Amino acid sequence: MDLIIGSHVSYTKDEGLVGSVKETLSYGANTFMFYTGAPQNTARFPIDNEKTKEAQKLMKENNIDINNVVVHAPYIVNLANDKDEDKWNFAVNFLINELKRTASFGVDKVVLHPGSHVGLGPLKAIDNIAKGLNIILSEKEGPAILLETMAGKGTEVGKTFEEIKQIIDKVDNKNRIKVCLDTCHINDAGYDVKNFDKVLEEFDKVIGLDKLACIHINDSKNVINAHKDRHENFGFGTLGFETLIKVIYHEKLKEVPKILETPYISMTSDGKDRTYPPYKFEIAMIKEKKLNKNLYEDIRNFYK
Repeated sequence: MDLIIGSHVSYTKDEGLVGSVKETLSYGANTFMFYTGAPQNTARFPIDNEKTKEAQKLMKENNIDINNVVVHAPYIVNLANDKDEDKWNFAVNFLINELKRTASFGVDKVVLHPGSHVGLGPLKAIDNIAKGLNIILSEKEGPAILLETMAGKGTEVGKTFEEIKQIIDKVDNKNRIKVCLDTCHINDAGYDVKNFDKVLEEFDKVIGLDKLACIHINDSKNVINAHKDRHENFGFGTLGFETLIKVIYHEKLKEVPKILETPYISMTSDGKDRTYPPYKFEIAMIKEKKLNKNLYEDIRNFYK
């Protein structure tokens, strides 16, 4: 089976899903993750169904399996905190609609940050998250929600496999609840990614590998257990190239989509500071299994 590798790509009102697929192909990738609107807010524009059909056709022509494509819910949606009941209800209703949007693309996976308890405590937060998910996932069929493993920054919930499992245990519709593992996040939460076999063994014991539906491949700027969540480019952080290559090519994870969310590279162009995606070059490194020590220079030269 071919390596399933891709990255976060853009999704715009003008280009729709076609633009996302074209960007994916330009990186040499065979899967991708996108937000159906801005990651920082819940504003959403109507979906162009004709562009979606065109995108699905383009995917088939280029061997991109839509079953490996992932949508990411916006960061600001917080099911963990119900202090403001109106905000919590808004989050629930937003996610119900976001799943409908995702289904209209033909995509069946939505990554979700579990949320932050903001003083309520993790146990109350876990109850709130599960309560929300039981409303959102009340229909038997539809896209699955993938709870993302978190770094434990601030009052984030989901920093341990046990917390993720406690949420899953309280969700009625088990078929529509899965997990997205983030390598930077679990490092920052205290898991030793350099001993990944042991991490995977623990994940299997606590949650079950059958629940692992996506992996975010990110290096980290931080030492283990820092609880900071600062992504670094592939091979240039504290995890390092060899560690991340072992994760990507792990025998037990062949069928799991791997998605890069590494930082854009800054450069000055036409007198303005701009940022450019590293994914074309990082994916080439991953396929060749060889660290490109000139990564930043090559990216800047390419986008000049």
